[in-house]
Amino acid sequence: MRLTILDIQRMKRRGERIPMVTAYDYTSAQIVDRAGIPLILVGDTLAMVMLGHPTTLPVSLDEMLHHIRAVVRGSQQALVVGDLPFLTYTTVEQAVHSAGRVLQETGAQAVKLEGGTSVAPTVQRLVELGIPVMGHIGFTPQSVNQMGVRVQGKRAGRARQLIEDALALQQAGVFSLVLELVPAELAHAITARLRIPTIGIGAGSGCDGQVQVWHDMLGLYTDFVPRHARRYATLADTIATALQQYATDVREGTFPTLEHSSSMDAQELQAALASLDEQ
Repeated sequence: MRLTILDIQRMKRRGERIPMVTAYDYTSAQIVDRAGIPLILVGDTLAMVMLGHPTTLPVSLDEMLHHIRAVVRGSQQALVVGDLPFLTYTTVEQAVHSAGRVLQETGAQAVKLEGGTSVAPTVQRLVELGIPVMGHIGFTPQSVNQMGVRVQGKRAGRARQLIEDALALQQAGVFSLVLELVPAELAHAITARLRIPTIGIGAGSGCDGQVQVWHDMLGLYTDFVPRHARRYATLADTIATALQQYATDVREGTFPTLEHSSSMDAQELQAALASLDEQ
């Protein structure tokens, strides 16, 4: 049985840390579920790590739905959160349509959207309609062209705004809140003021949980590791080595062997060939 938003909120009340990871396809979702991770985010980061775009902005809602469906099919226990991509929730009406499609067409249990007090009315309406919402403040990748990729909230004025954003989103009904690229001290202060769980990424250990991008933590890039990520494996090298060995085996004729092949009765083959020769 899948976890619910109530299960996630109970984890905060019990003081239990909450791991979350992104997944973008059926196979990765199966692995995440097998590992017992309670939260899967199908993030709009798929624009970059799966589709090769330089930012998250180009990914469409239809592309998100395609990947979210695959993740839902691949998982049985984790709560699946689907990102609403850039410019798909500019009005309350558009947000209802977009979020409704995510839940109805994919089977995901919640959506995530970026923004603070400005999106609180949208969040409130979604929650009123029965759509669980995860918030996201601090560095918000969909606003990269305005704010750049940098830590948010180092100055008192901006820090105060982030606290107000967090409280407004909680009041509007988000069940959890992502804090991205926020000073650790500020993230800790926000977490202490909220009843809902905070999920940090580049926001220190004072959050209730952490989220990491699949490709970052598993080393599926060959040369880039974000500061906020820890590499738990270097699978790009492992995969490349396996592919090189496969190519060598094919070139040298050592793969496939009889073990990897099937056979047929020699008389049946002769009969087939003879019938062809008679034509």
